[in-house]
Amino acid sequence: MKSLMTALLSGLVFGLGLIASGMSNPAKVTGFLDLFGAWDPSLALVMGGAIGVGFFAFRLAARKEKAWNGSLIRLPDTTLIDKRLILGGVLFGIGWGLGGFCPGPGIVAAAAGIPEAAIFVVTMLLGMAVFDLISERAR
Repeated sequence: MKSLMTALLSGLVFGLGLIASGMSNPAKVTGFLDLFGAWDPSLALVMGGAIGVGFFAFRLAARKEKAWNGSLIRLPDTTLIDKRLILGGVLFGIGWGLGGFCPGPGIVAAAAGIPEAAIFVVTMLLGMAVFDLISERAR
Protein backbone atom coordinates (compact mmCIF):
# COMPACT_ATOMS: atom_id res chain seq x y z
CA MET A 1 0.00 0.00 0.00
CA LYS A 2 2.90 2.33 0.81
CA SER A 3 4.36 1.90 -2.71
CA LEU A 4 0.96 2.57 -4.27
CA MET A 5 0.57 5.78 -2.29
CA THR A 6 4.10 6.84 -3.22
CA ALA A 7 3.35 6.21 -6.89
CA LEU A 8 0.08 8.14 -6.66
CA LEU A 9 1.72 11.11 -4.94
CA SER A 10 4.67 11.07 -7.38
CA GLY A 11 2.32 10.97 -10.37
CA LEU A 12 0.23 13.81 -8.96
CA VAL A 13 3.29 16.02 -8.37
CA PHE A 14 4.62 15.16 -11.84
CA GLY A 15 1.28 15.93 -13.50
CA LEU A 16 0.93 19.24 -11.66
CA GLY A 17 4.49 20.12 -12.69
CA LEU A 18 3.65 19.36 -16.32
CA ILE A 19 0.59 21.60 -16.14
CA ALA A 20 2.45 24.43 -14.36
CA SER A 21 5.33 24.32 -16.85
CA GLY A 22 3.06 24.31 -19.90
CA MET A 23 4.30 20.92 -21.09
CA SER A 24 0.72 19.66 -21.44
CA ASN A 25 -0.04 22.46 -23.92
CA PRO A 26 0.89 21.30 -27.44
CA ALA A 27 1.04 24.89 -28.72
CA LYS A 28 3.74 25.68 -26.17
CA VAL A 29 5.68 22.55 -27.13
CA THR A 30 5.48 23.22 -30.88
CA GLY A 31 6.45 26.85 -30.18
CA PHE A 32 9.58 25.53 -28.48
CA LEU A 33 10.34 23.26 -31.44
CA ASP A 34 9.82 26.08 -33.99
CA LEU A 35 13.44 27.30 -34.01
CA PHE A 36 13.06 29.47 -37.10
CA GLY A 37 9.63 30.96 -36.40
CA ALA A 38 8.02 32.20 -33.20
CA TRP A 39 10.43 30.28 -30.97
CA ASP A 40 9.38 29.97 -27.31
CA PRO A 41 12.51 29.17 -25.24
CA SER A 42 10.64 28.75 -21.94
CA LEU A 43 10.57 24.95 -22.13
CA ALA A 44 14.37 24.93 -22.34
CA LEU A 45 14.34 26.29 -18.78
CA VAL A 46 11.91 23.56 -17.72
CA MET A 47 14.11 20.89 -19.29
CA GLY A 48 17.25 22.40 -17.80
CA GLY A 49 15.67 22.36 -14.36
CA ALA A 50 14.56 18.75 -14.80
CA ILE A 51 18.03 17.70 -15.96
CA GLY A 52 19.62 19.47 -12.99
CA VAL A 53 17.32 17.80 -10.47
CA GLY A 54 17.59 14.43 -12.21
CA PHE A 55 21.39 14.57 -12.35
CA PHE A 56 21.76 14.93 -8.61
CA ALA A 57 18.88 12.55 -7.82
CA PHE A 58 20.41 9.76 -9.92
CA ARG A 59 23.86 10.31 -8.40
CA LEU A 60 22.33 10.03 -4.94
CA ALA A 61 20.25 6.98 -5.91
CA ALA A 62 23.33 5.22 -7.32
CA ARG A 63 24.83 5.20 -3.81
CA LYS A 64 21.78 3.62 -2.20
CA GLU A 65 20.14 0.21 -2.32
CA LYS A 66 16.66 1.28 -1.24
CA ALA A 67 14.48 4.33 -1.85
CA TRP A 68 13.09 6.33 1.07
CA ASN A 69 9.85 4.34 0.81
CA GLY A 70 11.73 1.05 1.23
CA SER A 71 11.52 -0.18 -2.37
CA LEU A 72 14.63 -1.45 -4.15
CA ILE A 73 16.44 1.00 -6.43
CA ARG A 74 17.13 -0.52 -9.84
CA LEU A 75 19.12 1.77 -12.12
CA PRO A 76 20.15 0.83 -15.67
CA ASP A 77 23.45 -1.01 -15.79
CA THR A 78 24.31 -0.30 -19.42
CA THR A 79 25.44 2.79 -21.28
CA LEU A 80 25.22 1.14 -24.71
CA ILE A 81 24.05 3.43 -27.50
CA ASP A 82 22.80 1.17 -30.27
CA LYS A 83 20.55 1.35 -33.33
CA ARG A 84 17.41 0.58 -31.28
CA LEU A 85 18.11 3.48 -28.90
CA ILE A 86 18.82 5.92 -31.71
CA LEU A 87 15.78 4.81 -33.73
CA GLY A 88 13.60 5.06 -30.62
CA GLY A 89 14.87 8.58 -29.93
CA VAL A 90 14.22 9.63 -33.52
CA LEU A 91 10.69 8.19 -33.47
CA PHE A 92 10.03 9.82 -30.10
CA GLY A 93 11.21 13.18 -31.44
CA ILE A 94 9.11 12.91 -34.59
CA GLY A 95 6.03 12.02 -32.55
CA TRP A 96 6.71 14.86 -30.11
CA GLY A 97 7.12 17.35 -32.96
CA LEU A 98 4.04 16.20 -34.88
CA GLY A 99 1.71 15.76 -31.92
CA GLY A 100 3.08 18.35 -29.52
CA PHE A 101 2.94 15.75 -26.74
CA CYS A 102 5.26 13.27 -25.15
CA PRO A 103 3.82 10.46 -22.98
CA GLY A 104 3.45 12.20 -19.60
CA PRO A 105 1.99 15.47 -20.88
CA GLY A 106 -0.18 13.54 -23.36
CA ILE A 107 -1.77 11.54 -20.55
CA VAL A 108 -2.28 14.70 -18.45
CA ALA A 109 -3.87 16.52 -21.39
CA ALA A 110 -6.05 13.52 -22.29
CA ALA A 111 -7.26 13.36 -18.68
CA ALA A 112 -8.10 17.06 -18.99
CA GLY A 113 -10.37 16.22 -21.93
CA ILE A 114 -8.25 17.45 -24.84
CA PRO A 115 -9.33 15.29 -27.82
CA GLU A 116 -6.00 15.56 -29.67
CA ALA A 117 -4.23 14.29 -26.57
CA ALA A 118 -6.58 11.32 -26.32
CA ILE A 119 -5.81 10.47 -29.96
CA PHE A 120 -2.10 10.80 -29.18
CA VAL A 121 -2.33 8.48 -26.15
CA VAL A 122 -4.33 5.84 -28.08
CA THR A 123 -1.86 5.87 -30.98
CA MET A 124 1.06 5.79 -28.53
CA LEU A 125 -0.40 2.69 -26.87
CA LEU A 126 -0.99 1.10 -30.29
CA GLY A 127 2.62 1.83 -31.24
CA MET A 128 3.81 0.20 -28.01
CA ALA A 129 1.69 -2.87 -28.72
CA VAL A 130 3.05 -3.13 -32.29
CA PHE A 131 6.61 -2.84 -30.93
CA ASP A 132 5.92 -5.65 -28.45
CA LEU A 133 4.55 -7.87 -31.22
CA ILE A 134 7.53 -7.21 -33.49
CA SER A 135 9.99 -7.73 -30.63
CA GLU A 136 8.31 -10.99 -29.64
CA ARG A 137 8.50 -12.34 -33.19
CA ALA A 138 12.15 -11.32 -33.52
CA ARG A 139 13.15 -13.54 -30.56
